[in-house]
Amino acid sequence: MYHNPVLLHKSIDGLRIHPGGIYVDATFGGGGHARAILEKLGPDGTLVAFDQDPEAEANKPDDERLIFVNQNFRYLKNFLRLYDKVPVDGILADLGVSSHQFDEGARGFSIRFDGPLDMRMGKHQEITAADVLNEYSQEEIQQIIRLYGEIKNSRCMAEQIVSRRKQKPFETTFELIEAVEKCIPPTRRNKMLAMLFQALRIEVNQELEALKAFLEQTVDVLKPGGRLVVIAYHSLEDRLVKNFIKTGNFEGKVQKDFFGNDLVEMKPVVNKVIVPDEEEIMRNSRARSARMRVAEKLPES
Repeated sequence: MYHNPVLLHKSIDGLRIHPGGIYVDATFGGGGHARAILEKLGPDGTLVAFDQDPEAEANKPDDERLIFVNQNFRYLKNFLRLYDKVPVDGILADLGVSSHQFDEGARGFSIRFDGPLDMRMGKHQEITAADVLNEYSQEEIQQIIRLYGEIKNSRCMAEQIVSRRKQKPFETTFELIEAVEKCIPPTRRNKMLAMLFQALRIEVNQELEALKAFLEQTVDVLKPGGRLVVIAYHSLEDRLVKNFIKTGNFEGKVQKDFFGNDLVEMKPVVNKVIVPDEEEIMRNSRARSARMRVAEKLPES
């Protein structure tokens, strides 16, 4: 197992697991959270695990209570219905990229190792990071870097990328790093490169669209009183999760019915965002940016 699960105990506590319940690990990855859920389940419990990364299945424990679905969690409702597992008692989603993917140059996620500009989470996806860099307009590239990477000097990076690709199309991660190097202060090099790679990864995998689709389906498949636990790693994701839990939409504006009652189907279990403690951050530096929110589906009125 190559995954060091973030906020493990707090996320399992948030699910409030019943031994005979049906649970979903929407982002199986290295299987750390899934194993902890299985430990809490009794012989009649079920865990349905999703992961679109073809390498994730190798981490699957040999457990007849586990159903593994090699698909993106945006297809949550379809596959739960296929396996006749609706409604469910709890859903966990850890939105981070696994340490293994960051540390392996061949997938194109790493700023430390050279590799092809791929960045696809699932190999069935058509667009790679190289396609984005070589084919998108300068304005589109700038917008992706600014919105998804939250990088202020996105214009400089976009200009350098377009200038560089005129000489030779981008193929590797180190070619991209070399092209944007002059736009980055040396003291912030690793941080800004990580933000740039994050932006490309979000675009390639359509991560925010997938997250929205997933969140909307959680309401349909959870039992009243069922729990949703989501761990996010950057403000774009966390804002979507926060707004959805509190208002039922992604704009953060509560809708009201004819009588003035709030039209919400979830309630936050804890109003404050849950973060790792210093001890966990010392053990696992990637936990530093983790933000966890826990919600419960309201009873049907």
